[in-house]
Amino acid sequence: MMVPMARVRLAGPTVELDRTLALVQDVGVLHVVPTPVDHPSSSPGPERDARRLRRLLDDLEHTLGLLGGPSPSGEGPMLSLPALARLARGQRREAERRVRQVAALDDERVLLLRYREFFAAFRPLLGHELTWPDGRAFYVVLRAGAADAAHALQTSLEAAVGDEFELLTHPLPSGETAVLLLAAQAVAPRVAQLLSQSRVQELPAPRGLGEHNLLRAMPALEARLQAIDRELAACEAARAAQAARQGPVLSQHLGAVHDLLLRRQARALAHRGPGLFVLEGWLPAAQVSSLAERVGRELGAEVVLQTLTTQTWGDPEAPVTLKNPPLFRPFEVVTRLLPLPRYGTIDPTPLVAVFFPVFFGLMVGDVGYAALLAGLGLVLRHRSKPDSTLRSVSSMALSCALFSAVFGVVFGEYFGTLGRHLGIAPLGFDREQALVPFLALTVALGVVHVTLGLGLAVVGAWRRGHKREAFGRSVAAAMVAFTVVCLLAAFRLLPHALFTPMVVALLVAFPVLLALEGVVALVELLSSFGHILSYARIMALGTASLMLAMVANRLVGAMGSVVVGVVFALLFHAVNFAIALFSPTLHALRLHYVEFFGKFYSPGGTAYRPLAHWHRGLSGG
Repeated sequence: MMVPMARVRLAGPTVELDRTLALVQDVGVLHVVPTPVDHPSSSPGPERDARRLRRLLDDLEHTLGLLGGPSPSGEGPMLSLPALARLARGQRREAERRVRQVAALDDERVLLLRYREFFAAFRPLLGHELTWPDGRAFYVVLRAGAADAAHALQTSLEAAVGDEFELLTHPLPSGETAVLLLAAQAVAPRVAQLLSQSRVQELPAPRGLGEHNLLRAMPALEARLQAIDRELAACEAARAAQAARQGPVLSQHLGAVHDLLLRRQARALAHRGPGLFVLEGWLPAAQVSSLAERVGRELGAEVVLQTLTTQTWGDPEAPVTLKNPPLFRPFEVVTRLLPLPRYGTIDPTPLVAVFFPVFFGLMVGDVGYAALLAGLGLVLRHRSKPDSTLRSVSSMALSCALFSAVFGVVFGEYFGTLGRHLGIAPLGFDREQALVPFLALTVALGVVHVTLGLGLAVVGAWRRGHKREAFGRSVAAAMVAFTVVCLLAAFRLLPHALFTPMVVALLVAFPVLLALEGVVALVELLSSFGHILSYARIMALGTASLMLAMVANRLVGAMGSVVVGVVFALLFHAVNFAIALFSPTLHALRLHYVEFFGKFYSPGGTAYRPLAHWHRGLSGG
């Protein structure tokens, strides 16, 4: 349900504005809006202060993130803003410098570990280098899939330098091939030139080791890897020490700076004259008296609170907040997928909480599938946090499972027709045989739902003071009801004597509707009947689900082997259950968003965001 809001004005000496904002923030119920009073000459000071506070907040949050997250707040004295800004900036630079150092060390470590993999492959080949004591060693890595290139390279070298070289290969775990090429000193330049021309890249020693020869670089590499581990450990120790030393101080000031920024933003919306301030905002009407009592008690008679609104739903600029009973609250997930409704219109959450599980239950209508859905809902509930979206989804799943079980008992369906084989008869009717009654039930439900939507449109228009629109919508709703009664009387489902009065009522209402809303109203009326027929999808999906369950049960005796049949039946039931989770959900949502909400839902509301104390995890008050 939508909470009625009231607009209030706070006025008093300008010197009391900051105290007033602090009190409003403590109470945490006033949604501050721009005061419709001409401001004195604008000054860049407030905006400059706000930029400085946002920059300070960025330094605090970024530094705490680099230190591993906010710490428990300290209890020391609060620093002045300039001192806090210097501290936060210095700590950020220190933390960022360490992060860059760790990143560089990690990159170097990854590179050296890859070289060590190559060294492990070259180690069995290294003894051959002594064939030419004054010779030169070339180290090459051929990419994966290019092992044949080693043979081509050897052929080219033999043609160029004869037998003054030796070529050894070793496969790497990565699929690459390590090549050790030993050449006499006299032919080494020619070999290097040939390698360059063949576009085979020689593997150099890692930078920073002080060795150009890969053989002598290996001990230096191992030593460097150990040094990197020590440096990384030192960086982590320094981070932990900085977090322990400065984390509580920064965390202590984080909330205070957030609160100060929120007050500065609210202050910019107030009128500030030489001697008087005016601050306006919205709050739930039921909390006006408590705010007035706090203002009078803590600020005295110098600050006055005045209620400006006199009509509960009269101002479309009022912010919107929804408040529903715990039983209905999970279904706000469905409503919040759309933009908030405008203030003064209808919050459909309670009606969604009633009709959504009913539609879902009619489409599934199976006790067995309901039990599986309930189990899934309980698992989600166990793994979710209170007031989270996942907790709301789990509650919706349990509600849908309840109605699926209820209609399953009415239809006598327990994993399809399995209940019949066990002697369980339906309490209502069999969906397989009674297609026409099932269709009539779903269309009748559509009549109720669409007519209710038109009725809510009447209420919403009347709330906002649009009496002509409200009267037109009421005539449209009445014409839908007259038409349904007329059809039922024509088919003798209601007393035939009602037929003539309903026809007369329709003939009278038709020109009235045209006079109130024009030809568009006629088009909307015809579309309403199309929307009513759209509810036949409930019957179609429910029957399809039953047929798939029946096919799954018949597989048991159709596979030749009972075991194989049971396995295939379970797989088929699993597929049908997955379809029963998604298809009814999507179509129930469509019936609400298109057929129901389209009659009365008016999006475009402003979210209610009161000036309150900042809490970690929230972006504002």
